Amino acid sequence: MNYKTLFSKKTKGKKPKKKGNIFKKILRWTGRIILFLFVFSILITIAYRWINPPATPLMLTRKVFSGVSIQKKWVDIQDISPHLIACAVAAEDNHFLGHRGFDFGAIEKAVNERKSGKRMRGASGISQQTAKNVFLWQNQSWIRKGLECYFTVLIEFFWSKERIMEVYLNVIEMGNGIYGCEAASQIYFHKNAKSISLHQAALLTAAYPSPRKRNPSKPTPYLNNRAVQIANLTKLIGKINFDEESIQKARERYKKREEKRKNAKK
Repeated sequence: MNYKTLFSKKTKGKKPKKKGNIFKKILRWTGRIILFLFVFSILITIAYRWINPPATPLMLTRKVFSGVSIQKKWVDIQDISPHLIACAVAAEDNHFLGHRGFDFGAIEKAVNERKSGKRMRGASGISQQTAKNVFLWQNQSWIRKGLECYFTVLIEFFWSKERIMEVYLNVIEMGNGIYGCEAASQIYFHKNAKSISLHQAALLTAAYPSPRKRNPSKPTPYLNNRAVQIANLTKLIGKINFDEESIQKARERYKKREEKRKNAKK
């Protein structure tokens, strides 16, 4: 038997795999994965318009890596004190009702303060914080910030302002293993979220930046002073309403403020 002939017959017509084909497959599968994640992100955002998020990445991270139990109880926005809503707006995002997810005036101010060497302040509004808390991890990075902006656009498009506030106040970390205003109100003040006073709501809000280090039921002088500042701000802002007329007026006020800010730069 001529093994040379046999071998040549078996290999005849077969072409060696080109490296280009492998790269094409990688690109094809990468494209499919990106498309899947894109579609999934939209579908889950739409679903959360009506379905309450069962858990957040932060809750799961704390549970897995720190062994901290998850204490939370979801309540509808009708069962949340108006004081808590007003305090959140006063402390975290004065123009929440007026902008479309990004307060450009606050962002510009934060950037300028950073350039001048002042203590860096947060410029993320309530919508951005909600997007981060519900969908993303906590560590700072440009990738996470980009995704935060992306999900902020999605929730602003698919959710109402009332829904954003409802989700925000139900998932935000308010202590070691404590999430949402209902669990925090019951643990710190032995009341439900609907019954707490303005000062108590302000104390909870004042603890937001460092919820695992600050105890609203045993406030330090700093926490008390910050709570007083927040409570006073709510009196200037007034009650937060989510009806169409109130939101339209807020948007008009924000538009005028933005025009004034831009004209001042010219």
